[in-house]
Amino acid sequence: MDYGKHLEKIRMEHNISQTELATKIGTSHQNINRWERNLVLPNIHFCVKLADFYGVTLDELIGREVKKNW
Repeated sequence: MDYGKHLEKIRMEHNISQTELATKIGTSHQNINRWERNLVLPNIHFCVKLADFYGVTLDELIGREVKKNW
């Protein structure tokens, strides 16, 4: 899975720049850029901040579809 592309897609859907997003969640735009280019993954702290900011679940944040096995 290309997590970076998905993070970028969600950000673009919300029409927000990397700099604006960084300010809103308390990081640098360089971190946002690194996440979107798959150079590093955001830690769980920032995953929760991103999910809360976008109003999505952590699964939705990373583009994971949950399949029920029952």
